[in-house]
Amino acid sequence: MGCCDSKFLTSESTHPEKVPTHHQQPHSGSRAPTHHPSLPAGSDPESGAAPPFSEFSFSDLKTATNNFSSDYIVSESGEKAPNVVYKGRLNNRRWIAVKKFTKLAWPDPKQFAEEAWGVGKLRHRRLANLIGYCCDGDERLLVAEYMPTDTLAKHLFHWENQTIEWAMRLRVAFHIAEALDYCSTEGRPLYHDLNAYRVLFDEDGDPRLSCFGLMRNSRDGKSYSTNLAYTPPEYLRNGRVTPESVIYSFGTVLLDLLSGKHIPPSHALDMIRGKNIILLMDSHLEGKFSTEEATVVVNLASQCLQYEPRERPNRKDLVSTLAPLQTKPDVPSYVMLGIPKHEEAPPTPQRPLSAMGEACSRMDLTAIHQILVMTHYRDDEGTNELSFQEWTQQMRDMLEARKRGDYAFRDKDFKAAIDCYSQFIDVGTMVSPTVFARRSLCYLLNEQPDAALRDAMQAQCVYPDWPTAFYMQSVALAKLDMHKDAGDMLNEATTLEEKRQRGGRGS
Repeated sequence: MGCCDSKFLTSESTHPEKVPTHHQQPHSGSRAPTHHPSLPAGSDPESGAAPPFSEFSFSDLKTATNNFSSDYIVSESGEKAPNVVYKGRLNNRRWIAVKKFTKLAWPDPKQFAEEAWGVGKLRHRRLANLIGYCCDGDERLLVAEYMPTDTLAKHLFHWENQTIEWAMRLRVAFHIAEALDYCSTEGRPLYHDLNAYRVLFDEDGDPRLSCFGLMRNSRDGKSYSTNLAYTPPEYLRNGRVTPESVIYSFGTVLLDLLSGKHIPPSHALDMIRGKNIILLMDSHLEGKFSTEEATVVVNLASQCLQYEPRERPNRKDLVSTLAPLQTKPDVPSYVMLGIPKHEEAPPTPQRPLSAMGEACSRMDLTAIHQILVMTHYRDDEGTNELSFQEWTQQMRDMLEARKRGDYAFRDKDFKAAIDCYSQFIDVGTMVSPTVFARRSLCYLLNEQPDAALRDAMQAQCVYPDWPTAFYMQSVALAKLDMHKDAGDMLNEATTLEEKRQRGGRGS
């Protein structure tokens, strides 16, 4: 049985106890892993909802990214740093960003792991935090929180509906300055290749600094993949990144925010020296900015871009200069970006729900049980095509195990049903979405929602458009307190059920 291509499926095993999950590296200074990776990492308000840093298996990440499908690529580096970033979804439904390095980038696995653990200790609301890594054979990967609302480069240079308003540009500058100041305070002052593509927006539209820039692109590789015109002058002289180099790069980001274009610092400095500040400003702002505030930012950019590193401001200076310019603290970022508000939970579908939909929306496990008993195996039709040779004694034993499971399921002996259905599944000759759905319910009734979710996902794998698989996932997710995902899944199930009623199975 192969895994389906659905965006909802991230588990690759038919055995819940064998499904790979990320695990904590034995490390004297590490925190213990949380029971559920979607929950907040701790009570520290700065840490956001990022889980503790941990090691992932390559199979976890391969499954999460649909075998590193090109459809999942969210960014790609240039020739000097040929690594790719994918989005992915873990089996706990958390979205992640996965940076995949070339095999020669980090030949020493210990060095890569140590570097990753150093960055992984950082936790801050202004960072897209690093939550894990993978060091498996020749594979070297980093795993971070996924930011769904694109990059600063997209919003500044390639916008479609509206440009970023002035107050939001000031917020971006301030938040990134705070992120850099935090990293420096925590002993990570170096940031490699800071540019508008490293600034990401989360689901609420708040700007965050990508954690990937806190690690080098390779053990001894180049740290800058941008055009040499934007590279700090001292890096061109000696090839070394210093804390002052990061300030220079921050200055280039300030120029991007001011002009709405990626212009070389030398050109911008000529305009600044010539007092042509208005010419420097983004014409798409249509004059809707404060000249006084713009002058402060222009002067700060000019200081950051000084040729001599010692003449540039430090990170505390960046924060203290930009903090007084935050004039709209109560306006949410999503409003200023012009994106929809992130909803914690979608509304219940407006269309009428079926009996199964109603039972799942109420999490009425007794009603779900009655429906599955009545439905029997009619939805399994066509999911198995067996040759005559496969009707062996083993096959008969397997069907007998399923039969015993059905009797136990009907009689509400759910633990016995789990054992019998597991015998049927373990043989693997025949796959049945109904068995997975039934065992999923049995796990729910035995307070095992994680196992129930995996079985419901496997039912979807066998029969990708089966509404029951989505209904069962919605209940399991609700039991795991993942109500937004549960609502999404209930909507999906209802849509599939409507299609089915209109056009028959698989339509």
